[in-house]
Amino acid sequence: MSDRDRRGMLITNNGTDAVEVAMSTRCLRLAPGEEALITPDEVRDPVLREALQERSIAIVRPATPEEDATLRSRLSDR
Repeated sequence: MSDRDRRGMLITNNGTDAVEVAMSTRCLRLAPGEEALITPDEVRDPVLREALQERSIAIVRPATPEEDATLRSRLSDR
């Protein structure tokens, strides 16, 4: 799969406490049950991967192409 074909993910905080994930690109703070989209590059972030292994967050599903485009646009405006 080429980098162009990679997609982001929708993640969720599946715990009972807020979770903070300080990736190299940005910091996400998720309340219990809250969901957030991450970019394809963020999927590879070691801090995110550690949070996934600890099961403090979970992947819900891959992002749709439209969600990916919207997120990339929003993040590039920052």
